[in-house]
Amino acid sequence: MHTTSAEKPTIADRNTSHLKTRITLVGAVVNLLLAGIKIVVGVIGHSQALVADGIHSLSDLLSDAVVLFASHSGSKAADAEHPYGHARFETVATVVIGVMLLIVAGSFIYDAVLRLLDPAQLQVPSWVVLPAAIISVLANEALYHYTARVGRRVGSRLIEANAWHHRSDALSSLIVIGAFSGGLVGLTWLDAVAAIIVATMFGVMGWQFVWQSTRELVDTGADPQTLEELAKVIDTVDGVRSHHDLRTRLMAGKVLIDVHLLVDPWISVSEGHRIGEEARRRLIEQTSQASEVLVHVDTQKPSDTAASLPPLRHQILADLMDAWVDLPEADYLSRVTLHYLGSRAQVVLELPAKHVDSCQLDEIEDRFQRAAVQLTYIESIRCLLATSRESRYDKTTLQPSAQAAGS
Repeated sequence: MHTTSAEKPTIADRNTSHLKTRITLVGAVVNLLLAGIKIVVGVIGHSQALVADGIHSLSDLLSDAVVLFASHSGSKAADAEHPYGHARFETVATVVIGVMLLIVAGSFIYDAVLRLLDPAQLQVPSWVVLPAAIISVLANEALYHYTARVGRRVGSRLIEANAWHHRSDALSSLIVIGAFSGGLVGLTWLDAVAAIIVATMFGVMGWQFVWQSTRELVDTGADPQTLEELAKVIDTVDGVRSHHDLRTRLMAGKVLIDVHLLVDPWISVSEGHRIGEEARRRLIEQTSQASEVLVHVDTQKPSDTAASLPPLRHQILADLMDAWVDLPEADYLSRVTLHYLGSRAQVVLELPAKHVDSCQLDEIEDRFQRAAVQLTYIESIRCLLATSRESRYDKTTLQPSAQAAGS
């Protein structure tokens, strides 16, 4: 028995997708405007650094396109080919953004080292470069904070990665300012050193995005603190004796949960399902990261091997009917309930009150028990009177018949 969470996208999911799209489009427009300003001013002001910075901003449009595609694809509802949804598109895109950050960082470091080795490349740009670089720093830093805040709000590592891409633009513009300031006082090498330091910073951030997302793609589980939080929620559910095999997977900042619940073996199937549904609901509502929950309801711990388990229902009923072939009361059985307890099964028989005298119930139960004594996997047999159920068990099909008891 198991229960899963719903797969249809909620209003919150649609709002999250809208926020992701809006913040990415804002970033794309800002990047396009800044790229034009920096390239034009860089050419006029004889600043190769500012021209390169402008080209860097143009390359950010590619990352924005990746984010838009991933956000759109990742927000789609689950389908036959993707039963757990499309959120992994965001994870893959986060890896792409992280790799792009690493490439940008590497290119900055490479260029800076070349300029340190060849001082002739360390030029002093004109004053017109300074305002453009300052505007770029302020715009990209504001865009970083705005994007990062949205990323944290919706729990999207992809949006947070794109925010750091915006910050890399701000830092590259700071390098341009550093080159300009250093040139004024004769420290032309200051630009190259600053470039190496700054590039290393967002290179490390790019590596973290790649590493975390790659771990997610290979189904790394949640951290111990999250597992402890999930276990506490499960243990508060009424009817859960214990739980085991609590497993998790990460997907786009959310957690997919798989857990087995141990319940009383004597309760009904519907009550067991209700307990499982309550556990699922609480995990979704009381933990911020849970998005999909698969609950298995068990009546015993998984310590018994398949070889030691009793047969399935059809085989047990066939064995019992063979053993009870000479018992007339077997013709009036209205229900047979099986309880699997470890390596043995307990059988509960219901007999219509109109066909069985209640005073003889203990004697009938004893006859059923003695006739089935050779079935070693049967632990006990109990007989109950049924006052409202009229159907009988057909000894041929081993299924309840539609025939009334009195017909």
